[in-house]
Amino acid sequence: MNETTERKNPFMEPYHTPHDTIPFDKIRFEDFEPAFMEGIRRDDEDIERMLNNPEEPTFDNTIAYHNDSKGPHYYDLLDRVSTVFSCLMSAETDDRMEALAQKLAPILTKHENDFLLNPKAFARVKAVYEHHRELTPEEQMLLDKTYDGFVRSGALLDEAGKQRLRELSEKGSLLALQFSQNLLKDTKAYTLLITDKNDLAGLPDTAVEAAANAAREQDKEGWLFTLDYPSYAPFMSHADNRELRRQMYMARNTLCARDGEDDNRDICRAIVNNRREIAQLLGYDTFADYVMKNRMAGSVKRVYKLLNDLIDAYKPTAEKEVEAIREEARKLEGDGFQLEPWDFSYYAHKLKVENYNIDAEMLRPYFQLDKVIDGVFGLAHRLYGITFKENKDIPVYHPDVKAYEVFDKDGSYLAVFYADFYPRKGKHDGAWMTEFQEQSINHKGENIRPHVSVVTNFTKPTPEKPALLTLGEVETFLHEFGHSLHGMFANTRFQSLSGTNVWWDFVEMPSQFMENYAVEKEFLRTFAFHYKTGEPLPDELVDRIVRSRNFNVAYGCLRQVSFGLLDMAYYTQRETFTADIQSFEKEAWKDAILLPQLPDTCMTTQFSHIMAGGYAAGYYSYKWAEVLDADAFSVFKHNGIFDQATAQRFRDCILSKGGTENPMTLYKRFRGQEPTIDALLVRDGIRKA
Repeated sequence: MNETTERKNPFMEPYHTPHDTIPFDKIRFEDFEPAFMEGIRRDDEDIERMLNNPEEPTFDNTIAYHNDSKGPHYYDLLDRVSTVFSCLMSAETDDRMEALAQKLAPILTKHENDFLLNPKAFARVKAVYEHHRELTPEEQMLLDKTYDGFVRSGALLDEAGKQRLRELSEKGSLLALQFSQNLLKDTKAYTLLITDKNDLAGLPDTAVEAAANAAREQDKEGWLFTLDYPSYAPFMSHADNRELRRQMYMARNTLCARDGEDDNRDICRAIVNNRREIAQLLGYDTFADYVMKNRMAGSVKRVYKLLNDLIDAYKPTAEKEVEAIREEARKLEGDGFQLEPWDFSYYAHKLKVENYNIDAEMLRPYFQLDKVIDGVFGLAHRLYGITFKENKDIPVYHPDVKAYEVFDKDGSYLAVFYADFYPRKGKHDGAWMTEFQEQSINHKGENIRPHVSVVTNFTKPTPEKPALLTLGEVETFLHEFGHSLHGMFANTRFQSLSGTNVWWDFVEMPSQFMENYAVEKEFLRTFAFHYKTGEPLPDELVDRIVRSRNFNVAYGCLRQVSFGLLDMAYYTQRETFTADIQSFEKEAWKDAILLPQLPDTCMTTQFSHIMAGGYAAGYYSYKWAEVLDADAFSVFKHNGIFDQATAQRFRDCILSKGGTENPMTLYKRFRGQEPTIDALLVRDGIRKA
């Protein structure tokens, strides 16, 4: 018997790894499809077993049975393989993975619909929903979520309606996948190769070295810049060559909005119409109305009130900020100079340096990634008593990835934490937190601890320098680490309610809360040391960071509001959407836009959050959560930013509870009252304390 036939699929075997972590070193591409198909078969068997149970439907034999903790297998194969596959689709994909995803998407959607549209399954769930015994808050939340999931999947529709919903769901999953694949290909397809050293004028050494390294990796002479944020952002802020800034800006801001095979414009229209039709089939006027049923905001009206209140509060300041940058540009270039969008970051940077004598590159030497990691881990220890220890015996999916064991303050094992920091081919742009295993308590009463991953695209180390971060990248790390704490502290019975499985306009609150520490002097002093000299970040420089924190804060707020307006404009459509994407976009967000809009530019076609992610009719969540995080951090500011009693209450009331109760209930339990916008306005300098 040859090696191929002897080899067993690692997904279908006990892992025999530390903490039952994924055996990435054993998994091959050809393992995925058979594991998916076997997982579906096993899942179907479980469903049949539940449906054919002759006993009267109860919470335990119906709701809990099919929700995470009651399955007869020691692991859920479908969950096991799909979690790994979906994580790698973002962090380590290739053409084979993309093709398999296309193949599997309709199969998986059909499998889910076969259950959710099964009248026998809904009858059991409905019986429990209408005649259940007294339940715990977590059990009640799961029951409500399960019943609502069936209804929102068409359980109350007639057969024709159910069939149409199946078609729309399967089509929607393929559209979202195609959107993502097009965006990744178009983003990676563009490079700017500079061969004349004069064209590097203004760029910091870090950006130049990274570009030289990128060129070497592709066996090219010169300096290679890409549309990945660590390459793009410094170029737009520092490059003196205005024409090259224009080229980079137009490349980035026309992604998937040009004629060609990666054009997403028709796909965006199809996605909007697909979701509108699903919502209307289920009895809602718009997709946004459908979404708001399970949101803290509760209604489209309340979302628009938040966005418009922010415009009213911030726009006067934002207009002054933009005018100050125009004046800076005219001062440097002459009275006739017209500020274009590709100039904004460049002259904003110059004004910031002039006003505060500070810029991102000045701080990089003090933010060596290894030290930042120590600082962030140290912050978690200081607040919550947890510790991190690298374990090289835990398999990883790429040599760049590091795996850590996390221990609670009593020394007990808490979680596994993966860190994947650098850009590479096959890895999506941006930053995110995900989980290879979510927390739950299984049918044996064992607390299955989570395996959490933070993925970013930070500036890579070069032969000359270690990885040095900007303050913005430190904030990004803290943000995603906040999500990871939400996952690691999870302590709920059901996986589908643990960690970050909360209502969407609450999910960003724990992550944005952590960003507050980025400009706290006491925190910076724990890790910000010059990578060459070891000198600490000078107090005077820290003071400048704090003073400069609100530079362009109102403009930044309106930028987020503009994205929220665009999102809501698409998903409050009541009729078939046929508009020109670029024209519609520019009209939708005009009240929050302060710079000239160019006809060919387009955000929609690269707006993964609302087209392929979970933020459709939900992008306002970032600002909603910002109100919450500013309000919550004001408690720490009052009690002490490292106050362990406050941190323990935050952990107990919010971080460990996941989605087991209404998030406003959880928040009020921590805060003692509902949040107000006041703390945000004070923090941003819009209103005095």
